[in-house]
Amino acid sequence: MSKVRVRYAPSPTGHLHIGNARTALFNYLYARNQGGEFIIRIEDTDVKRNIEGGEESQLKYLKWLGMDWDESVDVGGAYGPYRQTERLDIYKKYWQDLLNRGLAYRCYCTEEELEKEREEQIARGETPRYSGKHRDLTPEQCQAFEAEGRVASIRFRVPDNKTYTFNDMVKGTISFNTQDTGDFVIVKKDGIPTYNFAVVLDDHLMEISHVLRGEDHISNTPRQLMIYEAFGWEPPQFGHMTLIVNENHKKLSKRDESIIQFIEQYDQLGYLPEAMVNFIALLGWSPEGEEEIYSREELIKIFNPDRLSKSPAVFDQNKLAHLNNTYIKNADTDRITELAIPHLQRASRLPAELDEEQKAWTRKLVALYQEQMTAASDIVDLSEVFFRTHLEIDQEALPVLAEEQVPTVLSALLAKIEASEEYTASHIAALIKEVQKETGVKGKQLFMPIRVALTGQMHGRDLNETIFLLGRGRVIERLKSQIKGA
Repeated sequence: MSKVRVRYAPSPTGHLHIGNARTALFNYLYARNQGGEFIIRIEDTDVKRNIEGGEESQLKYLKWLGMDWDESVDVGGAYGPYRQTERLDIYKKYWQDLLNRGLAYRCYCTEEELEKEREEQIARGETPRYSGKHRDLTPEQCQAFEAEGRVASIRFRVPDNKTYTFNDMVKGTISFNTQDTGDFVIVKKDGIPTYNFAVVLDDHLMEISHVLRGEDHISNTPRQLMIYEAFGWEPPQFGHMTLIVNENHKKLSKRDESIIQFIEQYDQLGYLPEAMVNFIALLGWSPEGEEEIYSREELIKIFNPDRLSKSPAVFDQNKLAHLNNTYIKNADTDRITELAIPHLQRASRLPAELDEEQKAWTRKLVALYQEQMTAASDIVDLSEVFFRTHLEIDQEALPVLAEEQVPTVLSALLAKIEASEEYTASHIAALIKEVQKETGVKGKQLFMPIRVALTGQMHGRDLNETIFLLGRGRVIERLKSQIKGA
């Protein structure tokens, strides 16, 4: 078997979408599993749709996901250039060859003429296709059109009533007949090749062995096979991955705002790249066994395209949240703190610059909630109790403060905190134990009034750490306020 060479070929028309990230990841995993090469090629011929920074954004977030590549615009390689707009001279040589051999021809039809033709075909109940009206123009007719100022596109001459068959890595055997396929444009009027022409030349000249892409490209494949055939080239092995659908089993649309769809957004929310890779890998591919947590290295080791799903992949937001929570729980607290700090700063909970004491306090805050976080941004809502200027008591918690032992418990704790020089979580635990011995109150009747008096809530994280993070001054103030109001 020849060396596996695969490619991910984004257009710099936007940010890295979850579907494109999956295409890149599956190609990457396959290349690394096979000891092959992973190439990134920039398909930038649709100049009007390209956005500034689109290429850089794509590469940045592929790197963020932990992927590396063997050839591209940033690392070079023996098969460059790796931007299509830098390959125009290469394409010209090949389309000229097709013109010379009569396998392509110049078409001078205007957009208005083509639109009229389409409308008439639809009105007759026919499948719209180019009629081939300029298929056999004489040199004199071509000159006459050019004298009118018409600019030609170049169309490929589609073989009549021919069947093209290929064995898809995911779908199995797929066949198409050319009966309803009109001669298609391979070079636009502006001299820029169309996708179906350029992609064939690039894949052949870059010696791409396998093309793993979304199933929306299946309809492009027969046209590409015609071009491979016209040049006498062996096509790569194609594999078309199923669609990603939302939880209602509708195709994932970029307009569907119920699902976050761009990798950059997940980075900004504080998702971990290794969790994203794990989640994306399971969108339309399943390993053997029941395990769900896989490192990038493990995915490389076990990736097998034979296990690509034939059914649409459901984007399960709860599963992603669960996976990311698992990774956050097991991550180093310093790392999660670094991700959480900007969110607290944007919410005006922390100053723009933190001193060492503030950093240490924030680390303890993050450690307190790390187990609950599905993303670093969750820290803002989870830790809200520490940033309230006024304590608000939850309605369900009010009866707790009305219990008769409450003033005794709170007064005993206040006296001990005021008298103590030490203020750490472990020392607070010892003080609460002393209150228990002194008052004879224990269990819920001891802990619940303390929690409610200090946080306004009946439920929360570790009580001793919570009291420590609230700070001595605020704790004394809240205890006094509750004792006074009792």
